Amino acid sequence: MARAKYRGGGDWYNDPSALANLITFTKTNVPIRISNSYTDVSLGSTALHSYPFVFLTGHGNITLNSAEARNVREYLQNGGFLYIDDDYGLDEYLRPVMKDIFPDEDFVEIPFNHPIYDQAFTFENGLPKIHEHDGEAPRGLGIFYEGRLVVFYSIESNLGDGWAEEEIHNVPQSLRRQALEMGSNILVYALTQN
Repeated sequence: MARAKYRGGGDWYNDPSALANLITFTKTNVPIRISNSYTDVSLGSTALHSYPFVFLTGHGNITLNSAEARNVREYLQNGGFLYIDDDYGLDEYLRPVMKDIFPDEDFVEIPFNHPIYDQAFTFENGLPKIHEHDGEAPRGLGIFYEGRLVVFYSIESNLGDGWAEEEIHNVPQSLRRQALEMGSNILVYALTQN
């Protein structure tokens, strides 16, 4: 697994405990073999292609040049999976970047009956609401390539805050559990889909 490093000034590095905690939770609760740790990888690096699951988050700007956009597109077209968690403030910068990666595709709403919401844990109403942000309902969006979900994007949910150490964001234990369960679903789905 990897966490995406990107240019533009956004804090891709925030909540370093989040992905580590998700890994620990998933290994404890789901019968799946995954690495004990993650690596930070630049979106323009050929090393990106070594990781079947990449996590991207942050609060601010993200920029990709044409070579980086091509690298991410090839990564996704060749079986990679990108999970993006808007940690508040990423959305306005992310959407143009995703258009550079997939010019002919738009984010689509992922219906609640999609398998990503029913892997090891069931979320009949979609993403849990972990952090308030604008007070809107959480949304799971996706980009498909040749019928395969290659990008899953959570907005108004902020799962990563629930994965981080409890004292960082003061997320109640019940919501932390929901965030970790949904994160496990995303991870299991990404690693086991055809």
